[in-house]
Amino acid sequence: MAATTTALVTGANKGLGRETARRLAELGWQVFLAARDATRGMAAVAELAGDGWDVEFVPLDVTSDESAAAAASAVKARAGRLDVLVNNAGTGGPHREPADTRPSDLREVFEVNVFGPVRVTHAFLPLLRAAEHPRIVMVSSGMGSVATITDPNLSGLVPPALGYPASKAALNMMTTQYARALVEIKINAVDPGYTATDMTDHSGFQTVTEGTDAIVRLARIGPDGPTGQFFDRIGPVPW
Repeated sequence: MAATTTALVTGANKGLGRETARRLAELGWQVFLAARDATRGMAAVAELAGDGWDVEFVPLDVTSDESAAAAASAVKARAGRLDVLVNNAGTGGPHREPADTRPSDLREVFEVNVFGPVRVTHAFLPLLRAAEHPRIVMVSSGMGSVATITDPNLSGLVPPALGYPASKAALNMMTTQYARALVEIKINAVDPGYTATDMTDHSGFQTVTEGTDAIVRLARIGPDGPTGQFFDRIGPVPW
């Protein structure tokens, strides 16, 4: 009998993260639902476990080295390896005009959206390397695509801002560099699209299930699948 696939999803107590955890568990995988807020994280796990899915809670604050190390130790004790890491945790950052933005306004969004995935990836690399076919999915955004954000047909849809778009553009570049360096791991970025979550004040036109389509697809790729690429639920996305 083949070993059960193991996956960890960060920021998974709600929204895209929770739906990703649910859908991966629905595949029969052992899923570690990671979240900073223990009360909300355990509540989400209780709901999913109540539906019969194999989901366990792991406390994880992506802004803390100690928390990331403790989470990796917990997964090692429970599973011994990690097949799939979904770096989903993110924040929208302040909504300020670029002219009014100061460095202090950008620190939190970069700490979560940029340094967080680096911190978590570093902590879980030994467990990913212990897997036969490891994958990492970076949950990015079309707002991090320079080609998309400068498209004349789209430029009027999103007001200019520094923090969130720049943080996701940085995450996209990190994805390409990780993929170049860690050739034994399939590492890709995804754009969930405009999805109805807390981050969009539930104004997105996609459901969370539609928003997780690309995440789940990239989590399931085989050894011959892509790496170092950027996808949405339709297909490749320009950088």
